[in-house]
Amino acid sequence: MSNKNEIKILVLSLLLTTGLAGGGIWWFIHSSGFNVGSNTTSNPTNISNKSISERISFGDKSLTPGEISSAKKDGIQASANKSYDKAIADFTTSLKLKPNDPEALIYLNNAHIGLERSYTIVASVPIGTDSNAALEILRGIAQAQNEINIAGGIKGVLLKVGIANDDDNPEISQQIAANLVKNSEVLGVVGPNTSDATLAAGAVYTSGELVAISPTSTSVKLSNFSPYVLRTVPSDFMAARTLANYMVKTLQKKKAVVFFNSQSNYSQSLKSEFVSSLALEGGQISSEVDLSQGNFSAAKSVERAIQEGAEVLMLAANTETLDKTLQVVQVNQKRLTLLGGDDVYSLKTLEIGREQATGMVVAVPWHIDGETKSDFPQKSRKLWSGDVSWRTALAYDATKAFMAALEINPTRSGIQQALVSSDFAAIGASGAIRFLQSGDRNAPVQLVKIVPGNRSRTGYDFEPIRDKLK
Repeated sequence: MSNKNEIKILVLSLLLTTGLAGGGIWWFIHSSGFNVGSNTTSNPTNISNKSISERISFGDKSLTPGEISSAKKDGIQASANKSYDKAIADFTTSLKLKPNDPEALIYLNNAHIGLERSYTIVASVPIGTDSNAALEILRGIAQAQNEINIAGGIKGVLLKVGIANDDDNPEISQQIAANLVKNSEVLGVVGPNTSDATLAAGAVYTSGELVAISPTSTSVKLSNFSPYVLRTVPSDFMAARTLANYMVKTLQKKKAVVFFNSQSNYSQSLKSEFVSSLALEGGQISSEVDLSQGNFSAAKSVERAIQEGAEVLMLAANTETLDKTLQVVQVNQKRLTLLGGDDVYSLKTLEIGREQATGMVVAVPWHIDGETKSDFPQKSRKLWSGDVSWRTALAYDATKAFMAALEINPTRSGIQQALVSSDFAAIGASGAIRFLQSGDRNAPVQLVKIVPGNRSRTGYDFEPIRDKLK
């Protein structure tokens, strides 16, 4: 393919992005569970200059970007003034105007607690740099908090939730971890989001003996990393194994090129695990393409893959390299079969990939239409007025795990011991929650395929492939 054609495809991609973002897709972005992939910041200096106290809130400030309603502003001010009855009324009004706002629901629950005794956990999420992923995670935490508090709490004690904006920045995540470790009221942390941030902050949580459960960090480096760092999401080993098995056994294809970002722990992990898993299945990798290289060319990479006799393009990209990955999807023109990791599960993939992405198979930890035994999909749809993503489901599970541990022993050491005990069990959105001694959760992975559809309002949807890896 010529450079001129590649430039045309890039321009088309930009037009698609801006056109869709300005139209009817707005509702879906704000009511669904997709990650739009906007996790970069235009002003890192300003972000790093924020004090840690400005990044943490229990209801006295809004951390989410954009304009907020006057009712929510009034509720935040009332919370800051400890006028909790007014805060309850204001946050209730705010949620009627915007029912899918997890920050407002968390603050409402906190206002109901007021100055009463409570158990406290904190969400460490990338609000400033990947607000959509942060909101997805917060929805899971807020739903679990709301359910337990409506039911009377944990043995009569309500659950309070704080929100910390870590920007997916390892250094900031460490500073937030240090702040939370010093706060004796904090009994657990849900997060961080990325593997890099979790590995960095995890060292601080370990030294402070404070448990952190990440719902989204999948790097294999987190296995056996620390008895205080757990996760409800399956590791990249499970996703890679599932994709390799599907490629060889179902698709009957054996030769792949893998695209990855060498600067990302997650992407490196998924790539390495896929290479190993494919070899075990009798397949092979013809080449590896680093998306972070300055001379990367989507067109040249795809043409080279075809010349090498590759049958499959495995997209092990992270969110920062999703745009380059979608260039690959476009220039491929459906010539080679496409596979992808969970960061490719994005509204942006549907927007930009469109017809060229149909048939792509992506490994995700959970899909709302792939879960038939749980009542979580119905409850979440009712609460948030739309579908939720795997990030919401697994953040819900992380919060439910903390609740079960708090019921056993509501101290930091008691929570850690309860969670890693062989007889620990809790029920979450995606079934039973149990942790291995490695800190991993032994859970299946759901494969989804991009098909024509209208639920996402892009003309395309992710649809579950019914058979999960056993």
